[in-house]
Amino acid sequence: MDTLDKSNQDNLSEQDSAVLEDVVWKKLDRWVLPMCTALYLISFFDRSNIGNARVAGMQTALKITNYQYTVALTLTYVPYIAMELPSNLILKRIGPNLMLPVMVTLWGIVATTQGLVTSYTGLLLCRFFLGLAEGGLFPGLVLYLSSFYPRERLQIRITAFFASASLTGAFSGLLAAAIMDMDGIGGKPGWAWIFILEGLLTFVFGIFSFFVLPRSPETARFLSPEERSYVVSKLKGSSAISDDDRKDAFSWIEVLRAIRSPQVLMLCVVVFFGGTLLFGLAFFEPTIVAGLGYTGNKAQLMSVPPFVLAFLASIISAFVSDRYGCRGLTVIFFGIWCIIGFSMFYATTSQHVQYASLFFSVTGAYASAPAAITWVANNSAPHIRRASSIAFAFVASNSGGILATWLLGSLSPAPEYTSATITFIVMSIGLVVVPSLNLFYLSRENRAKAETRLSMGKHDEPEHLGDRSAWFVYSL
Repeated sequence: MDTLDKSNQDNLSEQDSAVLEDVVWKKLDRWVLPMCTALYLISFFDRSNIGNARVAGMQTALKITNYQYTVALTLTYVPYIAMELPSNLILKRIGPNLMLPVMVTLWGIVATTQGLVTSYTGLLLCRFFLGLAEGGLFPGLVLYLSSFYPRERLQIRITAFFASASLTGAFSGLLAAAIMDMDGIGGKPGWAWIFILEGLLTFVFGIFSFFVLPRSPETARFLSPEERSYVVSKLKGSSAISDDDRKDAFSWIEVLRAIRSPQVLMLCVVVFFGGTLLFGLAFFEPTIVAGLGYTGNKAQLMSVPPFVLAFLASIISAFVSDRYGCRGLTVIFFGIWCIIGFSMFYATTSQHVQYASLFFSVTGAYASAPAAITWVANNSAPHIRRASSIAFAFVASNSGGILATWLLGSLSPAPEYTSATITFIVMSIGLVVVPSLNLFYLSRENRAKAETRLSMGKHDEPEHLGDRSAWFVYSL
């Protein structure tokens, strides 16, 4: 474990502890993780399927320009970003078992209505309310999972549902290709059915999630009383949750401490770079593929393989990162992949090489993101500071999404995307440099904390230090 303050495991024998260790995480992986994965999967479907609808003819049907399309994408992010911090701060009070399903159900309704719009104004309204309803989901899911899993077990779980985003890129292309065959049914074009069917799926799943999501480990019906106690003791032992609930009470001071933490500020820069790359590829990869000479269903299908590789790389790297505790090196490694990918796209006019470059850039962007977000969650405590840090990180990430929509939407003409590609290369370099600086800073802090522990006892330390405590060892 990363903490030096080990909890008493209720005097369990080593054999009993080993049995519980094997059982409880498997139970959580069966009940909690699949729901979080499904929620994020459908959220990314509903936010990014506009790229598939565009290829399927939406832009032509609604008579909108590239500039107007970019405005529509940007409008999604404005309420999305505005909701991230407040929703995370109230998530625990309202209860994630209620708040997360409400979000899903509401945006399912909005996502469905996108298939009914007949004007640009209607599309703008739908995108605004989609962002408003969906904004708190991803930071909420990260915060939710961090209250179920110890720090050393967190990245593979975050990656499991985050990697579903790369599956979204794969399956949305396949699904869009199939749905386009419904063109004309019910008097609706194929692009409209993409929104309608995927939105209805979200609505139904939102209703279902009300009955499945547990509020916390202490109230999980699928865990026995002994298993609940074991999970809570492991969470406290790894500093994933506080050993005193009073430390988790809301405080604006903790919100300010989060944004003033050097590691949080550096990681906000990292996720801003990563968010720009990721959302740019999420929204425009089908369009980029279409610009390489593929059209119609062929373009949808050819957009799939890079996302499949991204999914596999994300899962494998998460296992390695959790096993060896190397969050920073994971981000740096895949930042190098991004440098290679975008440099290939920029340096050649060969469409085959440019298509091959997507395997590097898509994989690098999608596999580095969960490591960076887990790094934020791992190194922030207590609860309100962690909730704020995660929210600030996602504000940075989605601000990058706004930049990406303009870079690829209207500021950098297709199919070369020269200005956007140069910007992405610079940001990819940033994905190597800034995490390296953060690694240096956290390593230095851990050494200073080790020296402090030699000269004083934990009872001599002031309360409410959170991750600044000498007994809180930063994850590297």
